[in-house]
Amino acid sequence: MAGGSEVVEAALSCAKCGKPAHLQCPKCVELKLPREGAAFCTQDCFKASWSSHKSVHLKAKLSSLATESLGEQNAASPSDGWLYCLRKGQARTPKIPHFDWTGTLRPYPISEKRAVPAHIDLPDWANDGIPKIEPSSDLQHVVEIKTPELIERMRETCRIGREVLDAAARMIRPGVTTDEIDAVVHEATVAAGGYPSPLNYHFFPKSCCTSVNEVICHGIPDARKLEDGDIVNVDVTVYYKGVHGDLNETFFVGNVDEASQRLVQCTYECLEKAIAIVKPGVRFREIGEVINRHASMSGLSVVKSYCGHGIGELFHCAPNIPHYSRNKAVGVMKAGQTFTIEPMINAGVWRDRMWPDGWTAVTADGKRSAQFEHTLLVTETGVEVLTGRLPTSPKVFPWLSS
Repeated sequence: MAGGSEVVEAALSCAKCGKPAHLQCPKCVELKLPREGAAFCTQDCFKASWSSHKSVHLKAKLSSLATESLGEQNAASPSDGWLYCLRKGQARTPKIPHFDWTGTLRPYPISEKRAVPAHIDLPDWANDGIPKIEPSSDLQHVVEIKTPELIERMRETCRIGREVLDAAARMIRPGVTTDEIDAVVHEATVAAGGYPSPLNYHFFPKSCCTSVNEVICHGIPDARKLEDGDIVNVDVTVYYKGVHGDLNETFFVGNVDEASQRLVQCTYECLEKAIAIVKPGVRFREIGEVINRHASMSGLSVVKSYCGHGIGELFHCAPNIPHYSRNKAVGVMKAGQTFTIEPMINAGVWRDRMWPDGWTAVTADGKRSAQFEHTLLVTETGVEVLTGRLPTSPKVFPWLSS
């Protein structure tokens, strides 16, 4: 599951003066408002802005009251729990939202939240949707060197993640809904003793992300049936024994046109080429150079709004791994670090737009997008792909068998 861009996460600007900001308005945090517009460089700027800034809190409360009213209407809906998602998963509506859609894809209603057995170990957001440890952890700024014991737990978790994604891959065909894919991911994860990390993470309503055609990332599984010629990315993260393992792949649905085949294969190659340079001493920023070079040679563009991320006991942490060239990622790789590389490559422009659900990022021009992701361990001599394909993995990519 992609992290936010380094621009968004690491370089918030002061709402008062525009300088780099590291303080957050506590009321905005309490109300779960966007970080942009709620960040300040100093207490002085915060105090100077208070008279105008506090109006944001009032608007949020009024919006919340309206949403609660909408929720009461939804509860009486004849849809039997199948409703459209709004407000990053915190609201539902029986009607499709109004939006200037960029492509032909539309959201469909989503099912109710899936239950997790009582014996499963839960991350701290599972019940209320709010990560507690992750946002304020020192590991948002320092890249952790994992202990051998932690690395072994990550190997085990990533292996489960791979098996779960393989289970999803085996059922992809025309006529299957992305909600049915989510059900398989959910059941396979809990059957292995794990928790599906995306479920209720910042209120995300499902157990995996399914991104179809022009969706770049964070697509929400819903009632839409896959159609012949679609491409669909399935993004799986498993939480097991206190650590996360994150991976995704983009699959063909039936007979796919040549341009989409080239897009998906090039995206796969971008990830492989990036993994090939991972070893101690390499700068994190070099990953974006390698990916951008290969994508550009094929006339494709690299998404800049979302990046790879550190992973371990936290779902998302340092380092940020931008996939585009001339990025500002800091630091060098060291043995014992774990992080994801997950390039998102577009057939058209790199820019994205957000659907009304607050999660689904789509291409600005409606053209298709593809993505692949692995969780990686930097070793003394190179890299170990913790989520690598297994001998039992379904053979769904023609270029791997040629």
